[in-house]
Amino acid sequence: MTVIGCGHLGATHAAAMASMGHDVLGVDIDEDKVRLLNSGKAWFHEPELDAMLEETIDAGQLRFTTDFTEAAAFGPVHFIGVATPGRADGSYDLSQVYSALSSLVVHLSSGALIVGKSTVPPGTAAALQKLAGQLAREHGATEPEVAWNPEFLREGCAVRDTLEPDRIVVGAASEAAVATLKAVYQPQIDAGIPFLAMDLPTAELVKGAANAFLAAKISFINAMADVCTATGGNITHLARSLGLDPRIGSAFLRAGIGYGGACLPKDVRGLASFADSVGAANAVNLLQAVNEVNEARRDQILDLVRTALDGVETKRIAVWGAAFKPNTDDVRDSPGLQLASLLHGLGAHVTVYDPMAMDNALDASPDLGYAESASAAAANADALVVVTAWPEFADVAPEEVARVTTGRVIVDACQGVDTARWRKAGWHTASLTARLTADANE
Repeated sequence: MTVIGCGHLGATHAAAMASMGHDVLGVDIDEDKVRLLNSGKAWFHEPELDAMLEETIDAGQLRFTTDFTEAAAFGPVHFIGVATPGRADGSYDLSQVYSALSSLVVHLSSGALIVGKSTVPPGTAAALQKLAGQLAREHGATEPEVAWNPEFLREGCAVRDTLEPDRIVVGAASEAAVATLKAVYQPQIDAGIPFLAMDLPTAELVKGAANAFLAAKISFINAMADVCTATGGNITHLARSLGLDPRIGSAFLRAGIGYGGACLPKDVRGLASFADSVGAANAVNLLQAVNEVNEARRDQILDLVRTALDGVETKRIAVWGAAFKPNTDDVRDSPGLQLASLLHGLGAHVTVYDPMAMDNALDASPDLGYAESASAAAANADALVVVTAWPEFADVAPEEVARVTTGRVIVDACQGVDTARWRKAGWHTASLTARLTADANE
C-alpha cells in the first residue's frame, strides 16, 4: 500500500501499517521531508513515532518517495492523508486532496482502491470518483474506486491511536472495497476493535462531527467556569461531578483557555460552513456558539492580565507555553500563542518559553521574544501567564521564580499550576477557573 501525504497523519499511518506487517511506500512532494523520513526521523514531534519509523525502515517494510509513477505501481491500495486546511469562510480547502488523487490516477495501470483519510465534507468522495473516472479516460489509465476511512488521531498519542483505535470507520460503495479494508485492518479487527462499514457521506461526516462534539464539551465547561466565577463555585469540583456521569464522561471537561490545534477549530468551522450550505440552520447556530465561546476565552484571559497589572503597555510578561496542548510541538491555532500576540499588540514586552515548540512558535510569531527556559523567560517579568499545561510548569517552585521576577503575578490560563501553592509563596494569582483575582493574604 501507499500513503500519500506524510505529515502528522500520513507519516504515522504509514509507519503503523508497516509495523502491522504491510509493505508501505510513503509519498510526499517535499524532498527534504522524504529524505528525513527515510533516515527514520519525522519532521515533527510525536512520541514513539521515530522509533517505529526506524524499526520498520530497517526491516524493509517502509520507505518514502516523491515519485507518483512508482507509487501507482507499488500496490493496489492507496491512502490519501494530506492536509485539508480551513479557508477564511470556514470551508475546507480540498486542493491537496484533489492534487494527490490527480497525480496518482494518471499513472494507474491496474485496478486500485484509493482511500481518503483526510477530514472532508460529505460529497467529496463522490466528486473525487467522478474526477478519477475522467482522468483515467483521458490518460488511458485504469479507473480506481474511491473509499473513505477517516482518522481519529490525537497529537501526542497518534501512534497508540493508530495501532489501537477506538473504532475503524469505512465508507465505500462496494463490498469489494469493504473486504479490502477489512484485510488491511484484520489484525486490529481480530483484537476486538469495532469495524464499522457505512455509506460514503456518513463516513466523511464522522471525523468532523466527532471533533465538533468534543469542542462543544470544552466550550460548555468553559461557559460553566464563568458561572462558577460569578457565583463562587468551584469548576474543578463541578467538572468532576459531571464527568462521573457515564452519559457525559470526564474527557474534555478541563476548563481553561479553550481548544486549539489543527483539528478542532478547523472542523467546528468547517462543519458549520457545510451545514450552512445544506440549510441545516440549527447545526450552524450550535457550532457558531461553540466557536464564539472558545474565541472569547482569549479576550477573557487578556482582561485578567490587564486587570492584574493595571494595564499591560510597557510591562514585561513571560508566557509559559506555545504549543496548543502538552506533548506536541504544534502551534497551529494555539490559543496561548494568540494570547501572547495580543499582549504584544497592546505594547507589552512578551517573552515565550515552551519545552517543545520553540522553533514552530518562532516561525509563527517572529515578533515575540523567546527564552531557553521557564526561568529565563520569567527574568525581570512583571507577570507570568501559563497557557500550556506542561508538567514542567507544574513542577516549578514559585519561590525560585520569585528570585528572578520583578513582580509576583501569575495568571493561570489552563489549570497548569497549583495556584494555591503560588499564593502561599506570596504570589498574586488570577484564573478563569476560580475567582477573578486572589491575593496571597486570602
